[in-house]
Amino acid sequence: MTTTTGDTAILAGVLDRWKAAVDAHQPESVAAQFTEDAVFQGLRPYSVGRQGVTAYYASQPLGMTARYRVLETRRPADGVVLGYLAVEFSFTDRPPLDVKLSVLVAREGDDWYIGHYQVSRLG
Repeated sequence: MTTTTGDTAILAGVLDRWKAAVDAHQPESVAAQFTEDAVFQGLRPYSVGRQGVTAYYASQPLGMTARYRVLETRRPADGVVLGYLAVEFSFTDRPPLDVKLSVLVAREGDDWYIGHYQVSRLG
């Protein structure tokens, strides 16, 4: 299994919307990129569902932005893409935070949404 252009494009479609909402500090728009029952693990205890995603991003500082790079993709099943990414979160008042992010995106209707999101500080 290898990273494919098609799978990278699918991830970019979801993650570009996620990034735009993170950069604009719009927690509800960030959460709209997730499935209703998404498992979300930021840098605090996990939550399930869009409400937890909204609360997490509402607590992030104004001016925080995200920049991502897709490192690997896998297609474990039809309608599902797994992505492993490097993400840099930048802040106005402190050094950037580099993390690794694993996401599982799933097709729902004509679009794709994040069903699982897990951040790690490990390099």
